Amino acid sequence: MRHYEIVFMVHPDQSEQVNGMIERYTTSITEAGGTVHRLEDWGRRQLAYPINKLHKAHYVLMNIEAEQTVIDDLETAFRFNDAVIRNMIMRTKSAVTEASVVAKAKEERVERAPRAPRPDFDAAPAAPAATEAEA
Repeated sequence: MRHYEIVFMVHPDQSEQVNGMIERYTTSITEAGGTVHRLEDWGRRQLAYPINKLHKAHYVLMNIEAEQTVIDDLETAFRFNDAVIRNMIMRTKSAVTEASVVAKAKEERVERAPRAPRPDFDAAPAAPAATEAEA
């Protein structure tokens, strides 16, 4: 079996269906004797350029080990699923299991201490200082 890295982008209006899609694709991989080494849901992200007049998409990354027939089935599933706006399947030399750069950056943002609270701009402004004309 060969190792593959798969990235697919889902239409932002279909983000609630991503979990079902991931479940469907991972079960088809495991039922065919493959394994999923890494699965990352990157969430909704800004696109580098508009695709079909869309500026955001929901990204999913998978590293799998499977036969070519499984990859053919996944390509067909991506092609006929209107919610998937782009996909890329690349063959890799070995299984990649560590977190990606995007996932590490997301974890670091979560671990960082929250920022200091911002001042309340809705509060009444302070009384203006007396000018020389009034004095």
